[in-house]
Amino acid sequence: MGLRITQVDAFTDTPFAGNPAAVCLLPAPRDEGWMQSVAREMNLSETAFLVPQADGYALRWFTPAVEVALCGHATLASAHVLWEDGHLPSGRQARFHTKSGLLTGDRAGEWIELDFPAKREEPAPAPAGLAEALGAAPKYVGRNQFDYLVEVDGEATVRGLAPDHGALAALPVRGVIVTGRAESPGYDFVSRFFAPGSGIPEDPVTGSAHCALGPFWQSRLGKNDFVAYQASPRGGVVRVRVAGERVKLGGKAVTVLRGELLGA
Repeated sequence: MGLRITQVDAFTDTPFAGNPAAVCLLPAPRDEGWMQSVAREMNLSETAFLVPQADGYALRWFTPAVEVALCGHATLASAHVLWEDGHLPSGRQARFHTKSGLLTGDRAGEWIELDFPAKREEPAPAPAGLAEALGAAPKYVGRNQFDYLVEVDGEATVRGLAPDHGALAALPVRGVIVTGRAESPGYDFVSRFFAPGSGIPEDPVTGSAHCALGPFWQSRLGKNDFVAYQASPRGGVVRVRVAGERVKLGGKAVTVLRGELLGA
């Protein structure tokens, strides 16, 4: 008998928007090679694997190419599946033990709020060729343990980027976050996220990037609460609240596919 696998569009309430993630609940741990093969087969930006524990679930995330240490949208999708499929009562907190420590998810009406670590960037020299690879002049360049964060001159520039993914893949980081002040009403800032070196040319909506974007825009705008838009072709909305060294990420999710994984 196969394993159930569920595909969820995260950071949206509209099917075929937001960021798709596959979620697979395992009865017992599986080896990394098998999980990587499943993620490559699913060919989504992330596939999440959950194993029940006494206090929640062990959670790991894989792109088609590598395992990652932090992923927001697949965590949101995992919490959504646990509640929707009855693994957790609707009022129970989802608790995930991960390579980034304990992460939690709570329901807030139609929204799910995740509690993630802040991943603050520090000013950093722009690596050689970054502006050319992005096709835009940075106003600011920073770096945290995962990514470069690049501020450009506004929303129109963020939306218009057509980067050289081959050049970006050569950078020694997970990915490049590009952000600017929002011009569209209802949003504080916009962003896009490129991670060709991790097997994802452009991630549609990136929760973990907002762990850096929240503190960054807190320092620029002098407030703690934001509504952000990730301006990929699919697009998605993220509520961001900075609380000390934690960042609360709010999003919606919708199931689009359920299947049976026969190669189990």
